[in-house]
Amino acid sequence: MGKQKKTRGYAVAKKMISKNDDRLKSNVQKAEEKKEKKEKEEAPRHIDQTPSSMFFKFNEALGPPYNVLVDTNFVNFSIKNKLEMTKSMMDCLCAKATPCVTDCVMAELEKLGSKYRVALRLAKDPRFRRLPCTHKGTYADDCLLQRATQHRCYIVATCDKDLRRRIRKVPGVPIMYISARKYTIERMPEAFGAPRSG
Repeated sequence: MGKQKKTRGYAVAKKMISKNDDRLKSNVQKAEEKKEKKEKEEAPRHIDQTPSSMFFKFNEALGPPYNVLVDTNFVNFSIKNKLEMTKSMMDCLCAKATPCVTDCVMAELEKLGSKYRVALRLAKDPRFRRLPCTHKGTYADDCLLQRATQHRCYIVATCDKDLRRRIRKVPGVPIMYISARKYTIERMPEAFGAPRSG
């Protein structure tokens, strides 16, 4: 008895996986992305609670004696413009002001080296209040922004345009900066003795 001859069926092609098959890697990734997107849409949105001291954009927690969070470049520019910090702050705010220096700002001043030793000595002044930091890293901008957002009882003193832009998004936090060789303040209610612009 001979070998049986297999005849190939008419117009039969090899079986191939379709483009939409679940076993293909690209389809698996697309399915995962779709699932993640759906989860994000269904997840509850997190909206920060407005502090009780805020009355619309008016911050009732701010009042003399003021606490001023000082940035690294503000100290440097004050020295360049020959401004005595505590006196100039009092002249600007028409009230007692306490400059506050965080650990991050001190670390930044120490990193800058011997060129900025005068600024470091000024920041170590006993009239300046030292605020300890608990977070990781020593990036002062994020630290100041977080502190100002968390406790709306500070005025942030900085000459950094990027940081000022970020702080403007937080309602009720006034910004102090240097212009025309004197301290000026923005977003401060006029009742608190802010210099009038114009």
